[in-house]
Amino acid sequence: MFMVDRLILVCGVLLLLGIASNKLSSRWGIPGLVLFLLLGMLAGSEGIGGIEFENYELAHGIGTVALVMILFDGGLSTRFSAIRVAWKSSIVLATVGVFITAAITGLATSWILEITLMEGLLLGAIVSSTDAAAVFSILRSGGVSLRKHLVSILELESGSNDPMAIFLTVGCIEVLAHKMPIGIELFGLFASQMLIGTAFGLGMGRLAILIINRIELDTAGLYPILVSTFCLLTFGVTTQCGGSGFLAVYLTGLILGNNRLVFQRGIRLFHDASAWLSQIVMFVMLGILSFPSRLLEVGWKGLLIGCVLMLIARPVAIMLSLAPFRFPWREQLFISWVGLKGAVPIVLATFPLMLGTPRASLFFDIVFFIVVLSAVLQGSTLRLAAQWLGLTTTPDPVPPVTLEISSLRNVEGDIVDYLVSEDSRAAGHMVKDLALPEGVVIATLVRNEQLIPPQGKTVLLPSDHAIVVLRPERRAIVNYIFASHDAVVEIPKAFEFPMRPTTTLRELTEFYGVALDEPLDITLEEALKKALGIEHVLPGNVVQLGPLSFRIRSIDRTGGIEAVGMTIQTEEQSNS
Repeated sequence: MFMVDRLILVCGVLLLLGIASNKLSSRWGIPGLVLFLLLGMLAGSEGIGGIEFENYELAHGIGTVALVMILFDGGLSTRFSAIRVAWKSSIVLATVGVFITAAITGLATSWILEITLMEGLLLGAIVSSTDAAAVFSILRSGGVSLRKHLVSILELESGSNDPMAIFLTVGCIEVLAHKMPIGIELFGLFASQMLIGTAFGLGMGRLAILIINRIELDTAGLYPILVSTFCLLTFGVTTQCGGSGFLAVYLTGLILGNNRLVFQRGIRLFHDASAWLSQIVMFVMLGILSFPSRLLEVGWKGLLIGCVLMLIARPVAIMLSLAPFRFPWREQLFISWVGLKGAVPIVLATFPLMLGTPRASLFFDIVFFIVVLSAVLQGSTLRLAAQWLGLTTTPDPVPPVTLEISSLRNVEGDIVDYLVSEDSRAAGHMVKDLALPEGVVIATLVRNEQLIPPQGKTVLLPSDHAIVVLRPERRAIVNYIFASHDAVVEIPKAFEFPMRPTTTLRELTEFYGVALDEPLDITLEEALKKALGIEHVLPGNVVQLGPLSFRIRSIDRTGGIEAVGMTIQTEEQSNS
């Protein structure tokens, strides 16, 4: 057997075991990264696998590519709505918070290990960032739902704090290895990294949208590869120009994830799979790279530094960073505990090894120990901490599934699978009575694994799946119609969407929860003609019925109303 054949076999076995260990992690309530690392340690030179691997440059290269794919996928899955809620506090946590964490941990490390202050700060910088994937994999698998603003803060902070940790690490190495003076030059390096990274990330994101939606490829499978190409190009171009490539790829992913793309769902599924593959490969590789016997040698020192990091440095950093925002102490305490260490610290720990920095091997072993300690201790108690602090909420209803429109062109439409629950507003109603916006079509119903072509008199029953074709801007209002009565679903206000003139006022009151003084059995067309008078039924005329505003869009030759736009007024608009 050729060597490459054995290598492929080993890789296949390790990937299979990695996927299986992720399944176990959800049952045991610990992050998958811990099991991936343990799997690598078992396969390593001191484990049963006996794989000898000590190529730190190759490990750094693989880890960097994996981090790029993970951060890019993190940007793709982050919504602008989450950023608007928490961008100020998250940015402070991702910069000032990381700096304070690194400084306190570095001071303690220099005392515990009896090393210079700058060497201690280097280790503090390496372990200063958090891992979002580990945190939320535990919370979701444990069935715990946090308050929305808290989720937004944690996701945005953990997705954007890696560049700061990387900069601090590189800065400390520059001071140690190249004797760069601490001052204006180091600050200039930080400013240029952030500014160039931000500019290239946003610019490449906009450029990618333009090209992806206009290139018209003949094969669907090339679109995810094209997006990955922009991800790698963004990192490479940004780093060559002196910026933070990691920040740039996160921002590029953020821009792409919040805009419509050709073959969008396929692109997201591809990069979700790429991120998982990157995590498994990276952590298994880093586990193989480690030496368990050396971890035992640094156990007590690693435990002391880890305790300082988790119990002193992170809480103080959170308290000082969030002081201007007046967060409740319970939320500050929980955010302090959500400081799981993941991929970035271990990859950063390979930097000193490649550059031959003094005590580089010691730092790598301690960082590895701290990552495992943090993931096991904090990861296994996050669910209990959230419940103890009273920060859990009722889980949101399972969102409707968006199905893929298999088109290689930019189709402005979605196919959405809505599950009709027992307390859904749509349950028990005929299709023709749903008061759906104009242009929204129920294409088919799935009932007891049978396809039912819907007709106007077809009644929606609990457990039905309604396959709905709609335009993206009308999805929010359709979500509201199919949601349960108790679900917190916002109706878009001050946004005009088309409504059928044949819709009755009773249907409007039932589905949109409004009170109208008009007779409820008449149609919308009849109500508008009554309010305006036959002679004033003209395009552009507006009628106010309670909190609903209707604008006539078009009429036919006989004076019948063809199209109506409906707007749900805000309280200020209704009172004016």
